[in-house]
Amino acid sequence: MKNEIEVNLMSPLVWAYVGDSVYELFIRTHLVETTNLKPHKLHIEAIKHVKAKAQAEILESLQAELTEKEKEIVRRTRNTENHHLPKNADPTDYMYATAFEGLIGYLYLSGQKDRLNELLNKCI
Repeated sequence: MKNEIEVNLMSPLVWAYVGDSVYELFIRTHLVETTNLKPHKLHIEAIKHVKAKAQAEILESLQAELTEKEKEIVRRTRNTENHHLPKNADPTDYMYATAFEGLIGYLYLSGQKDRLNELLNKCI
């Protein structure tokens, strides 16, 4: 893990890149632990949680609980120019989903595991 100063110097899109993986692993693990679904059904269920619209809604529901630092991380990630255009998502949802992933990635990369777990558990 890097220290918070090093993580602050990274691109917010790097935070989102990592956050995407962390969040998807969290969702997949949760589904495996709480259901008895076969792999294809697990995939279908996971998509419901990791699609842009769902992540944008989660971020909106968490806003009141975020610290000022976390809100700044969300703003930085949301406002970072991303040249990737979503195929199956509303651009606004995609922007907020990227911001959500940025927050998750930032917390993970900076070693803030307790806070990360607290927020992830509120996503379910």
